[in-house]
Amino acid sequence: MSKPNILLVEDDPDIQQLVAYALIKAGMNVSCADRGEDALLLLEREPFAAIILDLMLPGKDGLDVCRTIRALEKTKNIPVIMLTARSDEDDIVAGLNIGADDYVTKPFSPKVLIARIRSVLRRRAQVNSRAGQEKYKTISLHGLVIDTGRHEVLYKGSRIQLTATEFAILCLLAEKAGWVFTRQQIIDRARGYEYLITPRAVDVQVFGLRKKLGAAGELIETVRGIGYRIKE
Repeated sequence: MSKPNILLVEDDPDIQQLVAYALIKAGMNVSCADRGEDALLLLEREPFAAIILDLMLPGKDGLDVCRTIRALEKTKNIPVIMLTARSDEDDIVAGLNIGADDYVTKPFSPKVLIARIRSVLRRRAQVNSRAGQEKYKTISLHGLVIDTGRHEVLYKGSRIQLTATEFAILCLLAEKAGWVFTRQQIIDRARGYEYLITPRAVDVQVFGLRKKLGAAGELIETVRGIGYRIKE
């Protein structure tokens, strides 16, 4: 099996060296960029399995880079892990809402970061595997059309761009409309059983999903004290 190619976007040379060494030691290939603009140029030229993205960059910052990644057809499905010193809840919410798949704050453990990377890579492999097995499977519900093979969501004919995590949550709810899923069940489906995540992060993902779905977001109901469901 070929080594996954990881793009590391970090302007601090010490942190860049530390993370790059940890990635290589973990059996991954790594390409580094000091600026957001340089990262986008690398993405045009090379395929990457995942991106580690600092928020506070010179020039185009991490949020702008993430928005661009999610807007481009070639890069929209690449998992993005934000690595930053910003630990305020609003910053975390902002990063997740624009399409980041995960958020790691500084100071951090390289082992934890590697575990997070492996988690998003497993999740992407699972999505691709399901796409191959269920190439023509679609779920239609209240004007929503979810194509699990194409990883595509339409609402009344308009395409909605979702992250891999948001898509996994929507599929889980839509496949069994009316069923209530706990936050832990959502974590297990969307992130993997070995992933360390808080219920608050699930709420953030659902909030972002509702926002992207627009009027269809009202279909996702909060069941107080338990979790979420989608209307039958």
